[in-house]
Amino acid sequence: MALYVLALLIGIVAGLRTMTAPAAVSWAAYAGWLPLASTPLAFLGYSYVAYILIALAVVELITDQLPSTPSRKVPVQFGGRIVSGALAGAAIGAAAGGLVGGLIAGAIGAVLGTLGGYEFRTRLVRASGGRDLPIALLEDAIAIVAAGLIVAAAGRAVGGL
Repeated sequence: MALYVLALLIGIVAGLRTMTAPAAVSWAAYAGWLPLASTPLAFLGYSYVAYILIALAVVELITDQLPSTPSRKVPVQFGGRIVSGALAGAAIGAAAGGLVGGLIAGAIGAVLGTLGGYEFRTRLVRASGGRDLPIALLEDAIAIVAAGLIVAAAGRAVGGL
């Protein structure tokens, strides 16, 4: 049950930053925290996959600061976050034999994170007098720290850490 909560939480991270969640679970699998070797998601533990996902997460962190970046609520962006959350949640679930439950929890978390993150950021920007950059950087920091804490907790839960 705890792993499904962690899958939901990593999905929320995907709702905040699409690539941060899969980068975190991939790095955790590569580091041996999440035992995915005998699952359909074993590829997430390959070093090149972890490095590619981290590079994509960094690119996303940079491009999110651009004024031309589309809203997270447009269909393509929203869909990408759901897929990302589902994948990351499935990885956490798969580490304990609950791939499908983790996938569902991660997808639900991504919906919650996308909509909640949008409201959180919009309200904070409004409260700060329209200054988006500091709020975007705060959201980045929340997503990164949360992802690290979540995969560490998942690693402890499955005995990989």
